[in-house]
Amino acid sequence: MNVLIDSIAASVDLDRPSAPVVDPAHRLRRTRRTPSLRALVRETRVHPRQLVAPIFVQPGRGIRSPISSLPSVDRVSPDEAAADVARYVELGLGGVILFGLPAAKDTEGSGAWIEDGIVQETLRGLRTTDPDLVLIADTCLCEYTAHGHCGPILPDGSVDNDAAIERLAATAVSQARAGADVVAPSAMMDGQVAAIRTGLDAAGFTGTSILAYAAKTASAYYGPFREAADSAPAFGDRRGYQMDPANFREAMREMAIDVDESADALLVKPAMPSLDILAAARARFELPIAAYQVSGEYAQIEAAAQLGWIDRRRTHIEALTSIVRAGADIVITYAAADLATWLREGTDR
Repeated sequence: MNVLIDSIAASVDLDRPSAPVVDPAHRLRRTRRTPSLRALVRETRVHPRQLVAPIFVQPGRGIRSPISSLPSVDRVSPDEAAADVARYVELGLGGVILFGLPAAKDTEGSGAWIEDGIVQETLRGLRTTDPDLVLIADTCLCEYTAHGHCGPILPDGSVDNDAAIERLAATAVSQARAGADVVAPSAMMDGQVAAIRTGLDAAGFTGTSILAYAAKTASAYYGPFREAADSAPAFGDRRGYQMDPANFREAMREMAIDVDESADALLVKPAMPSLDILAAARARFELPIAAYQVSGEYAQIEAAAQLGWIDRRRTHIEALTSIVRAGADIVITYAAADLATWLREGTDR
């Protein structure tokens, strides 16, 4: 390198006037020069109210059980969930979404819709405090079935779609009765949104919203969640009812169907591997669009940060910003509490 520099220097005739310096017509760096300038012209702004924190609830009291594959995320008892929600209110989060770990499982998944189910118990407790955030209940059966699938099993080993949506509707009604503001069907059963809307309306819960997991792929990024929720299938996998990650047009069709079935908001999952779908959904549909930064997305950032390979704070903020920039109005993320703190402090640090 020194030889090259010396050669260039030797070729310069210092007695001859140098050529005029080109003045760029567009100096975009002017508005990047200071933190204040960057903040002033920032196009995508994220607010804590856009964030939803997942909570995994289990029976008991005073329980806080770490999840090895999800650093800083615990399984908690209802009283500890209430403590977490109080902290999230102080941080200004938009909501929480509850996932249940029942005391017992069966082939039907009855723990999902019984009145004293773990999510229902937690919702009733939270509702008494009237928290200033939205209470969302995950409406699915996989955490409650002994086989880990999202509905009853037919003799050929497949999920009985039509029986499943009846049970999902019953689950949604019990969650609404317990105090859920929003039910979020995630089973990817055909007709689930229509069945739930019909069930809610018939039970008098016309004001309960449906956040439809409309474009949910059979993703490899769900591994840590299955540990957290104890919901791994006992046999086979869920590719027979969750979407193929390769299919864009099918995702648009799934979302259009859920809109037609009276969904109040649409969810894309996982978030970052589906940014193209997320952007297309924002351009096509007028409903609020949510994205779920799933367990594997969170865990890979945490793992790399623990190894010192990336800056944890900056990477989480950049990931969140990309999801919102693509079109998400709402982001479910395990980093919600940290992100809310960082957003209040300012992202340009």
